[in-house]
Amino acid sequence: MRYGLLVEGAPYSSQASHSALRFAAALIAKGHRLESVFFYHDGVYNAARLVAPPQDEPHLYDAWCSLNAEHGTRLQVCIAAALRRGLLDAREADRHGKAGHSVESPFELTGLGQLIDLGRAVDRLVTFAP
Repeated sequence: MRYGLLVEGAPYSSQASHSALRFAAALIAKGHRLESVFFYHDGVYNAARLVAPPQDEPHLYDAWCSLNAEHGTRLQVCIAAALRRGLLDAREADRHGKAGHSVESPFELTGLGQLIDLGRAVDRLVTFAP
């Protein structure tokens, strides 16, 4: 079965991100395919490359990157929600005249159209929200 995930919770202020990662690991272990994770609302904070959690907490950014590297899962970030929260990739930082960027590959800034496409392409789209 092909899955997609929608993550709407920030990584360290709700359980949504951690639960989504655990669900992703479980479905892959059962032989299912995770096509993409779409980050929306405060979930876009999962793509912040400069996050530095304490050593005794899980590093969720690294876990998402590992998911992409090991299984080819796309990590799509809503561009409107990200820009509203100060999360920009290099292209958007340049376009808006900002000195730096906080989002980079494997995360990609995309529009809500990609969420609609994901919902149509997978058998199940599961939402994780606060």
